[in-house]
Parts: sequence; C-alpha cells; structure tokens
Amino acid sequence: MNKIKILLVDDHAVVRKGLISLLEDETTLDLVGDVSSGREALEFVKNNKVDLVLLDLNMPEMSGMETAKHLSKLNPKVKKLVFSMHNDPDYVLKSIENGVDGYLLKDSEKEEIVKAIEEVFNGQKYFPTAISAILVGALQTKKVSSKPAGSVLDLLSKKELEILRLVAEGMSSQDIAEKLDLSVRTVSNHRANMLRKTTINNTTELVGILKSEEK
Repeated sequence: MNKIKILLVDDHAVVRKGLISLLEDETTLDLVGDVSSGREALEFVKNNKVDLVLLDLNMPEMSGMETAKHLSKLNPKVKKLVFSMHNDPDYVLKSIENGVDGYLLKDSEKEEIVKAIEEVFNGQKYFPTAISAILVGALQTKKVSSKPAGSVLDLLSKKELEILRLVAEGMSSQDIAEKLDLSVRTVSNHRANMLRKTTINNTTELVGILKSEEK
C-alpha cells in the first residue's frame, strides 16, 4: 500500500513540530512537507505530489478557508482536513461550504487523527462526534447561512462586509472613513483585501454579488 502523502499547514511551528513528532512513525503516512501559510501550501501543492492537506484555519494573509477554496480549484484530487482549535458553528459550516473533507479539533487523540486522515483519503467525510453535534445544533437554531454554498462573501470579515455595504450605498472611501472613524488608507486596504480574498476583478462586481444575495 502506498503511503498517504501529507502536507501540514499551520502558522505555528510548535504545532507543526508536534504533529510531525506524533505522526512520523505511522507506517501508512508520509509527511512530505510542512508550511506556515496558505500561499506556501498552494505553491507546495503545485510542485509536489500531495494526497491530503492537514490545515489550520487561522493564518495570516490567507485563512484556512480561503486556502481550501483555492486548493479545490488548483487540484480537486487533494483532500482537505481541517485541524483547528475552533469549535464555533460558523467556522465548521463555512469550512464545509469552502470544500473541506473533514474537521478535527486540536485536542484530538493520535488515533483519531490517523483515522480521520485515512478515511478522508479513502473518499469519506470525517466529522467526529463533537463536530457532528455542533452541526446539528447549528441546523436546529437556524445558523446555517441562507447564502449559496461557497459564497465568496463568506470569505470577508465583518468589517469588510460593513464597508462593502456602504460602497453599495454609493459612499466613497472618504465618506466611509468618516462614518466608521477610520483612515482613508485603512478603508482602501480593506477594499483591496476584499478583491484579493475573493479573486473578484473589481468592487462593482462584488457589490453586484452582495445585492443579489441580500435580496
């Protein structure tokens, strides 16, 4: 049996080293790389054979959710397994909407991590009992987003969405800066980040998506 080639993606070196120490002796696994950012992960997958990415969510520049979305486009065959400290329903649901194949919490035991990797690699979805309970609770309390799965707006922060809505109202960056007590430069940076995160060509197109989804 060929070993499962795994890329570890986490901006904390201690976490990566801990996972390497934990998993390096597993006969079914081959830890082919460890990187600290989503951009590095995408570059690594472009140039190396990877079967599964073990992915943190909170990373600078490009979040784990963004990384999962881009990985799906770059190489749909690569499996994506979240390894996160967050058990918030929004994190879990948005991760699923962005194409992850499983979700583990960072306090998971070694046996469960290995089991999740093997099941996801073999084409199954993996959500342990704790995460399944969160999903059921979110459904029961209607926390599931009414927006289409994988909406690009899910990639934006609350502040970015607030600014986008003001743009949609016809406000300039100067007007928005005054209203939100921000500098014009900060508003401009947020607007640029929106386009970078969503890979949308211009703000007008992004405003169009916002209006269509909020009807």
